[in-house]
Amino acid sequence: MMIPLFDDDTGLLILAGMGDAVIDCFEVTASEPFFSQVSHCLMDTSTRGIAMVPKVALDVLSCEVMRVLQLTESCIVPISHQVPRKVSLQPEKQHKPKAAPAKKKELSSGGSKEDPARSCSTSSSPLSTPSSAAPSRSPSSTSGLSSGFLPSPSQSTKAIHSLMGPTSKFRHVQGVVMHRDTHVTNLRNLNLTIPGESDGFCVNQQRMAVPLAISGGQIAICERSQPGRLPDTAMPTIQNSVNVVDLSWDPFNAHRLAVAGDDAKIRVWQVPQGGLKDTLTEPEVLLQGHTEKIYSIAFHPLASGLLASSSYDLTVRLWDLENGEQVKLLTGHEDQIFCMAWSPDGKLLATLSKDGKVRIYDPRKSTAPVQEGPGPEGHRGARAVWVCEGKYLLVSGFDSRSERKLFLYSADSVSSGAVASTDIDTSPSTLIPFYDPDTSVVILSAKGDRRVHIYEIAPEDPYFMECSSFNSPEPLKGFAFLPKSECNVREVEIAVGLMLTKASIEPVAFKVPRVKKEFFQDDVYTDTAVCWEPALTASAWLSGSNGQHKRMSLKPKDMTPVSKAPKEAPVRKYLPSSVYLEEKTDEQKKEELLSAMVAKLGNIDDPLPQDSFEGVDEDEWDD
Repeated sequence: MMIPLFDDDTGLLILAGMGDAVIDCFEVTASEPFFSQVSHCLMDTSTRGIAMVPKVALDVLSCEVMRVLQLTESCIVPISHQVPRKVSLQPEKQHKPKAAPAKKKELSSGGSKEDPARSCSTSSSPLSTPSSAAPSRSPSSTSGLSSGFLPSPSQSTKAIHSLMGPTSKFRHVQGVVMHRDTHVTNLRNLNLTIPGESDGFCVNQQRMAVPLAISGGQIAICERSQPGRLPDTAMPTIQNSVNVVDLSWDPFNAHRLAVAGDDAKIRVWQVPQGGLKDTLTEPEVLLQGHTEKIYSIAFHPLASGLLASSSYDLTVRLWDLENGEQVKLLTGHEDQIFCMAWSPDGKLLATLSKDGKVRIYDPRKSTAPVQEGPGPEGHRGARAVWVCEGKYLLVSGFDSRSERKLFLYSADSVSSGAVASTDIDTSPSTLIPFYDPDTSVVILSAKGDRRVHIYEIAPEDPYFMECSSFNSPEPLKGFAFLPKSECNVREVEIAVGLMLTKASIEPVAFKVPRVKKEFFQDDVYTDTAVCWEPALTASAWLSGSNGQHKRMSLKPKDMTPVSKAPKEAPVRKYLPSSVYLEEKTDEQKKEELLSAMVAKLGNIDDPLPQDSFEGVDEDEWDD
């Protein structure tokens, strides 16, 4: 049975037979000859169905006038019909036209003037759908019509970009669980009752701190240099004396751990070099001042020994760990404080509250907020992180229908409300954001979820550019990230996190797929902040001084930046269509096969190797 497809604009008729491997194209005219054959496509597999792509999807810049899709048993094959032109419509490909040969007119597809069949080629790859910004009416005459492959990926990407807006270069980022040899397993008695304001556990370059569901608020300390199975017997822990509410490593001291308890006190512990050998029972510093249970704690990003804490007493307090004293008291909250977030320059502190407000404090100038604006409407919880060089505040929270959303606030006008927002999904857990300032990528995880969401944040429309997500094999109990220096740049890792499950801690690397991994991807890796070294002391910051982190390059000495890599000549992926479509006789095919075999084995006229060996002359042999 023949399947006809007719295009009114060009007068092209496609005929394909069910079960046949041939697709013919004819031009239908009102005068004789009424039918003139345009192309004769010999396909790799038989046809199970055929359809025509709408004109709006054609690539008019490549003079594409028709595209049909062939359905086979295993795939969908696109067949693109194009009118060849000497002058390209694409500016980057325009060149001066060359004079055609005078003696013999050659068709662009390789056929001669006397050959009525036009060339046609097919792609065996699965269907991709390029688009064009607007449909275009093709020329009335299809003389010289050729058919070829779909536009190159770069053309398709440009067309999609024009229709859908900008896309992230990190959209194909991949989350990969590292080898089992790097896991910490046999983790027992994990505390699953840590409040939602806490990340659940914390990590630094050297070790991990995990609260346990054991009386006395015990905390297990696992060394990153000693992965493997934990012993079945009891192991040394930190005895916090009361239930753990939140905990955080000092970013400038890998041995100092701050732990907030439900007794309104903060205990600062000093973990010895090499990890715990004995149980710790006495903290190095005890901070007292809050009158009710503490919500959360957060170290200053630049000043050493400066800690902020929020409490049920609706206050935020700043502590100098070197003196063990409270140095600032911030007020103005009317309900539970969900979270705190320091700005990248360490000057401002943002908070989110259950009273539906976003507040920004300048602790050195005022105990009251310097800005206040409407926050997420939902009361389940919220998190905040500063993005885009501190110019915006990214908030993850809930709307009035308890659906999870992301909100973006301008740091200069919080009172105006969010400048943009995007829906995520419906789930009861608060999304915990991790932001990489070098790539502007935010990774969002939540306790009890399996899916980790990834977005690139932009300071202009569309603001949120969704990337590929990571799916955990088990529900997450926590997700914490390491400094950028822990990324393997040879594998194009942009972030490395530690995933806490019910019985293990597993490293996860987030990688950007790249072809030329032998080069340093300097478009991905800008100079990164040395965030593990303080820029100033707590006393200097309190007295009004400001600072900023030093920056360092992540490029290994033996790698060349990809921006300086030698340019390679473009390689044509596919052979000319005439190679596939030229009808050859059996004798021609045999001749080609014989020539190929001879080329592989060597010329039969060449002397054999043994003929060139030295030996005795023929007349020296005995008769």
